[in-house]
Amino acid sequence: MTRPVGLRERKKLATRVALADSALRLCAERGVDGVTVEQVARDAGVSLRTFFNYFSSKEEAVVAGDVATAEAFVQAFARRPSAEPVLEALRQALVEIVPARFDRVKLEQMQVLRRTPSLLPHLMSAFHAQEEALAAAVAAKVGADPAADLYPAMFAATVMATLRVVVTWWLDTGDRRPPADLIGTMVDRLDTGFAPTRRTGTALPR
Repeated sequence: MTRPVGLRERKKLATRVALADSALRLCAERGVDGVTVEQVARDAGVSLRTFFNYFSSKEEAVVAGDVATAEAFVQAFARRPSAEPVLEALRQALVEIVPARFDRVKLEQMQVLRRTPSLLPHLMSAFHAQEEALAAAVAAKVGADPAADLYPAMFAATVMATLRVVVTWWLDTGDRRPPADLIGTMVDRLDTGFAPTRRTGTALPR
């Protein structure tokens, strides 16, 4: 059974989210170099000391939303029934977690900031940790030894990279379909091994 989240935990989560939201918004508006940790803390309504209780830098705070979404997705995948096929578990975990986090404004802000050099090490570190966590969950699900079988690592890297491509495509094209539809198309494409379709000119057919 899942233990109910207490008031203290909810307050801590709310503070963390507020700091991450402030960091993302301010850095998107002014550029990462144009924002200080003090400004992020002030915008979120907390002290500088409180900021450092949650994050070591403004860059870490900026990528926190991406990290939280990936962590929630991996946990949802790990909770899927053991007998469920891997791709179906992937589909269900994504549908459970991702649509509620498809905030176009925040995703657009993050998309702009991904080109900031000072953020790249933090993004790469976050991506690597996400892929490792998913690979471990896949290995446990299929009973594979990651040291001897490439499948878990390849699956995890492909899924995470494809999900980022889907989000970018969704933003760049202004697509208004429900995120669940895009997830379905993404998993279907993975299932076919990226075999080309008869329709060309778009990565995600309507």
